[in-house]
Amino acid sequence: MAEPLSEAEMKEKAIRYLKTQYGEDTVRMDVRNNGVEDGSGVLHVDCTVSVGGSQSDWTKWFTFRQGDVVSMRWQMR
Repeated sequence: MAEPLSEAEMKEKAIRYLKTQYGEDTVRMDVRNNGVEDGSGVLHVDCTVSVGGSQSDWTKWFTFRQGDVVSMRWQMR
């Protein structure tokens, strides 16, 4: 069985997901709730992202499965 992901590792995976899937640069990310256990569950964050120099604030929910981000939902703050 793989080592459990630390919260810092989950944040890094979420930041990478935002960059590769949406072209967003993460300015900051604060974890509101960590519901990931044994690599699966939802990481709920508040974050500020930048696209083309324009920043915006979001609440995002990253769904992890077996240690990887598989989807995300979002709501503007």
